[in-house]
Amino acid sequence: MSSNTISIVIVGYGGMGSYHAKHLIAGNPRLKVTGTYDVLPERQAASEQDGYPAYASYEEVLNDAAVDVILIATPNDVHKELAIAAMKHGKHVICEKPVTIYAKEFEEMMAVSEETGRVLMVHQNRRWDEDFRIIKAMYDKRTIGDLFQIESRVHGANGIPGDWRHLEAHGGGMLLDWGVHLLDQFLFMIDSKITSVSSRLSFILGDEVDDGFDAILEFENGVTAIVEVGTTNFITLPRWYVKGTEGTAVIEDWSLKGRAVVRNNEVGKVEPKPIQAGVGLTKTMAPPSEEATITTTLPAAFEHASSFYDNFAAVVQGTVEPIVKNHEVLRVLNLIENIFEAGRTREVIKDFDTYTSTK
Repeated sequence: MSSNTISIVIVGYGGMGSYHAKHLIAGNPRLKVTGTYDVLPERQAASEQDGYPAYASYEEVLNDAAVDVILIATPNDVHKELAIAAMKHGKHVICEKPVTIYAKEFEEMMAVSEETGRVLMVHQNRRWDEDFRIIKAMYDKRTIGDLFQIESRVHGANGIPGDWRHLEAHGGGMLLDWGVHLLDQFLFMIDSKITSVSSRLSFILGDEVDDGFDAILEFENGVTAIVEVGTTNFITLPRWYVKGTEGTAVIEDWSLKGRAVVRNNEVGKVEPKPIQAGVGLTKTMAPPSEEATITTTLPAAFEHASSFYDNFAAVVQGTVEPIVKNHEVLRVLNLIENIFEAGRTREVIKDFDTYTSTK
């Protein structure tokens, strides 16, 4: 590694691998993609066409002393063996998520990282999504009071994409594909132990892996998190719906369309007037009077200290702590395993969380 530039080779030059090269790393003065490796000849050709030399074998990558970092963007089931080989050859590793299918496999990777002194970081990139960072700001700053119920959803109607994501052996399915993001966001935001989890897994499309799931997490501090991923939703629910002790907020989608409605504390309690509801009357579900609430815009988003890649470069250079810590990734994998178990048994699972306070 030169004093200014860290050399990266991408292993797996598909959609995500090429996105890293052309959009996430390109233009970063501290990092440079110096090549790629893929088992498919057509992807090797695509890499060359994009201006990144293609290695003929993984062994060639491992034996190249000029390579500082190997970025793994392959199907999930081969992450462990590729990462361990890289670290044992003196390379730092960035790995796409989920980093492994099972928590015990990631523990093996973590052990090799400790033994070799090589950096191992997982690309949990959706900690940087602006919609999530807005919700985190609301949670941290109590802009609608203490959040006590947080609902996070991603919905589509295109089924499971691609090929290997349909296969259990490759770590396919939506809990591992999208659940790993949404659950990581919750555990990064909420500094509290999970006391219980329940879940349902969807197999409507007939694949051997789940095409969606929903889970309910109960935290020791009183927060309830509802997580849902669907690939058969022709009408989508909001990306975020959150309830606080002083109001409610919604973010509709990634365009960040949303609002917060909060209690107007300048006005005393106003008794609601009954409304016609179907064939009956209700005061309970009548909307509050206009003067009882205030509609506001969403708060400014929480800001990380740096981008993922700036943070990674500084971690390699030994100047900062990683924003994505490996014990946090391990906790998410443990949670995923228990969501699978809760879905299989239809039972509420307790006493499983590997939580360690960050305070």
